[in-house]
Amino acid sequence: MGHSVDRLWEDRDNKFLDEPHARLADAHRALVKAELSVAFHRDLLNRLTSGELPVDQALFDRLGRTLTQLQDAAASRDERQDEVLSALEPVEAAARTARPATTPELPASDFAALLAISPGGAKLHEHLLTGRKSVMTASGTRVMEGTLRRLESAGLVVRDTTRPVHAGQPVTLTDDGRAVLAGSRRTAPSASAPVSRPGAWPAPARMRH
Repeated sequence: MGHSVDRLWEDRDNKFLDEPHARLADAHRALVKAELSVAFHRDLLNRLTSGELPVDQALFDRLGRTLTQLQDAAASRDERQDEVLSALEPVEAAARTARPATTPELPASDFAALLAISPGGAKLHEHLLTGRKSVMTASGTRVMEGTLRRLESAGLVVRDTTRPVHAGQPVTLTDDGRAVLAGSRRTAPSASAPVSRPGAWPAPARMRH
């Protein structure tokens, strides 16, 4: 599907993903959390049976509770696993049928502006007295008006023209704009190998294929 797990999660946090990929990222995060719960209760069970604790009724009670909790955690993990597989199906189907998309070549300044707009958007303002226009991103980066026009013409950003420009017209990325950023991040060379997240893509026996 064109994403490592770390890249999938990072792009989800940055709101670069479309609806199917975002749903998959959320489902996978829930699966990782559920798998960590299974590992926690399994480790607890191992400690209880390690021989360090006295064998008495209190130990039997703890063993019973831990086994029940482990069973519940495994059942929850299996449900989350099914949700991941369900979310993965439309992504895989789209990948099989989609035609190769061409990523527009952007000047470095335009790409930097697109990257600055992406986290929280921007606003186009017009000064009431001077009529001068300025574009400011949520992070405080100033974008040239000409750059904004080029990004608009390329279909990478869109303005909310229902708002008066003197009050500030919100500027946000389009799906094409997010795709350009996500594509560049997937193909950019990495200085070092990515570090896998703990519990990433757990693969119980019935899920391996």
